[in-house]
Amino acid sequence: MLTKNINFENFHLKKNNKKIKKDLKKLLKEKSIILDSLSTNYKNSYSKKIILNSKNYKNVRVIGMGGSTLGTEAIFDFLKPKTKKNFEFINNLEANKTFKTKKNKNLNLIVSKSGNTLETISNSNIFIKKNDKNIFITENKASYLFLIAKKLKAEIIHHNNFIGGRFSVLSEVGMFPAELMGLNQKKFKQLNNLIKNKNFINSLIINVSNTLFFLKKKKFNSIILNYDDSSKNLFKWYQQLIAESLGKKRNGILPLISTMPKDNHSLMQLYLDGPKNNFFTFFYVKEKNSSKIINNKILPTHDYLKNKDLNQIIYAQKLATQNIFLKKKIPFRSFEVNLRNEKTLGELFSFFILETILLARALKLDPYNQPSVELIKTETKKILI
Repeated sequence: MLTKNINFENFHLKKNNKKIKKDLKKLLKEKSIILDSLSTNYKNSYSKKIILNSKNYKNVRVIGMGGSTLGTEAIFDFLKPKTKKNFEFINNLEANKTFKTKKNKNLNLIVSKSGNTLETISNSNIFIKKNDKNIFITENKASYLFLIAKKLKAEIIHHNNFIGGRFSVLSEVGMFPAELMGLNQKKFKQLNNLIKNKNFINSLIINVSNTLFFLKKKKFNSIILNYDDSSKNLFKWYQQLIAESLGKKRNGILPLISTMPKDNHSLMQLYLDGPKNNFFTFFYVKEKNSSKIINNKILPTHDYLKNKDLNQIIYAQKLATQNIFLKKKIPFRSFEVNLRNEKTLGELFSFFILETILLARALKLDPYNQPSVELIKTETKKILI
């Protein structure tokens, strides 16, 4: 068990790297704004007043790219039953896509750390309308979006310049929209409790140690077998976190998201009998309300389906797949979420962020930059000029 809310089965290889343990102790003692954002120590740069002034807007459009929106999308989808507001995400350049608009009732939340993100600038230019309310989350400097915000007389929430987008989910970037959703931002901040939890710490260390072992064995593909549709964006956030933080100096992990149980009928044959260059994550969330099988429509050959609901069937498929993986000695870990709430999601965010930073340290990489992506930004500007 990782926490009370999350059952965790670690990789069956019992690797326990003492250096990872030392690195974790050192990391937790350092003054890190990123780790502070995972804890109750962090102070958001927005006030309660801005929340109160925005709470009557039921239609919120979040405009941004990558880490500026992925964390918020993960929160919204994972905890959607707890919010009554409509959130739309403008997170790519899509020439023919349209978004719902209601006169005088739209709130645009424009997010960009640098304030100079090309896609965010382009989308803001197109989607911000005259009567919209606009709030910008950006660094406190004279960037393009900062100057546009001033011109529009929009409210500005200062993006902490020491927290990069993919690590910003529990800072202003994710917590302000979470509060707009009606969620309790304090409940996400679980690091203070987690570092006192021996199960959590030991699981994290063994998990990182095993992952490093897989990399030495040339297993670079991390495949997430996701049995919860509402967690799809959680793993898109995780995908960026791992890929952009570790993909440097010919190192890295390729995180791939597989939709289950649908992919039993497409990719599973490859996973089971194809190249052995993968390691896997099973992810499942227990649901209280699930559609039930209609007994009188079931033929005698399938009586075993009677009195079952879809959640039970999905869980049986997950267990069956894990059993086959064990028989075939395919490495995997498993997360089973017992409660869908802010605390659980905060625990997951903390686990994955700590995992990523520890992997980067072991591989002697800087997890916080993305130098080659900057080359594409520069080259694009040259072409457009």
